Amino acid sequence: MPSDTNANEETALLSTSRARKARTPLPKLQLSIILLVQISEPIASQSIYPYINQLISELDITGGDEKKVGYYALADIESLFFLTESVTILQWSRASDRIGRKPILMIGLFGTAASILCFGLSRTFWALVLSRCLCGLLNGNIGVMKSAMGDLTDRSNRAEGYAFMPIVWAIGASVGPLIGGSLARPSDRFPNLFSGRFWQGFPYFLPCLVTGSFVFLAWFVVLVFFKEKPHVSEESGDIRNPVADSRTPPRATATLLKRGPLPLRQLFGFPVLISISNYAALGFLNTTLGALLPLFFAMPIEIGGLGLPPVKIGLILSVYGIATGVFQLVFFARFVRAFGEKRVFINGMLTCLPVFALFPIMSVIAQRSGVSFVVYALIGCVLALGAMMDTSFGAVFMFITACAPKSSRGTVYGLAQTSVALARAVGPALGASLFSLSVQRNLLGGYFVYLVFFVLSCGALVLAGRLPDEVWDDVE
Repeated sequence: MPSDTNANEETALLSTSRARKARTPLPKLQLSIILLVQISEPIASQSIYPYINQLISELDITGGDEKKVGYYALADIESLFFLTESVTILQWSRASDRIGRKPILMIGLFGTAASILCFGLSRTFWALVLSRCLCGLLNGNIGVMKSAMGDLTDRSNRAEGYAFMPIVWAIGASVGPLIGGSLARPSDRFPNLFSGRFWQGFPYFLPCLVTGSFVFLAWFVVLVFFKEKPHVSEESGDIRNPVADSRTPPRATATLLKRGPLPLRQLFGFPVLISISNYAALGFLNTTLGALLPLFFAMPIEIGGLGLPPVKIGLILSVYGIATGVFQLVFFARFVRAFGEKRVFINGMLTCLPVFALFPIMSVIAQRSGVSFVVYALIGCVLALGAMMDTSFGAVFMFITACAPKSSRGTVYGLAQTSVALARAVGPALGASLFSLSVQRNLLGGYFVYLVFFVLSCGALVLAGRLPDEVWDDVE
């Protein structure tokens, strides 16, 4: 990071009087391929949410106690996925700095497809756990995709490039639950087409087959069409990975060719640490919300949920994903240009407070008058606030990208994704455990879990205030 004797670590190295550069056109084909890789991730991973609670109940590992479903569905299966992902994601990201983004993306897609197919063929709880852990171990794409996006964009067009990432993720997060909710148990829903013994023995394989096939399609597109820019190999000095491009000044390019990826210890400055810390806090709260929503929707009304069926849960989550994606695409870049990255990030984080406050309100109304129009209106409010919350991801990505040296961008994103994977491992486990504990022991009427996350959201806002007012200049 270049030093400035007139600025401290918390001051952005971006001058407010800096001349605005003309926007560089986005590379449409390569950008589209990265977005295809990205959309395949939530299509596969989120397709399990509409039926995961029902699947856990059918495995009869809870002894018929529906209050314990959350422990197994979220605390074990999903948290172990994020935990295993955190073990390998940094290594995949560092490998992408050395051998290129393309081979790592292809390995990740293969791992995702294989794991979702194994999930559909699993007939025991531990088989489900192993299939999700397989995905976490083989797939480091969540960090590599963001590194590739940083390679394809610069300061002039980065907001526009990142604006596409949330909508693509949201579309995938909409299509995935829709597929999962619609195609689960096909022998019951479509007996004329799926009446065989296989579909009765593996009632959740069809949505896994459909989503896995889409992931294999993305793998093939990357193999044939994705082209990388030259990039530096640390050991050999060969030009292999996408660091320098035609817009890089010759002197900077020469420096990059000599330097290569930096050692980890040289990356831990204030800009990297504060950006990654905020990303982890956001990921913790966002993943907890994403895990609590289907659990809250599925649990019976008498124990604090809404008692909705898988099909309706899938529809609600799909509408949420579409609305979130459209909101990001239409407003994110405009918000950044109008208010700056920090304000967009903080305003998104602020929405956590009313979101967690609305859960007990919906529960109380449902217990008194059923799942009425008022409850659905409040669900709409939660989803709208969630869409606002997701703008924080694009904003914090811009902070992380700007403070990452180009030759070590994959490594910095690997550190970021390792941190957020650990946060996402803790979030669902803590949320599910507190949900079950609150209900079983009637803590604050069963609503203690929401108070805890309300307080944690306040702490995240304090951390967000430590970000600089503007992002740093890109680090060569």
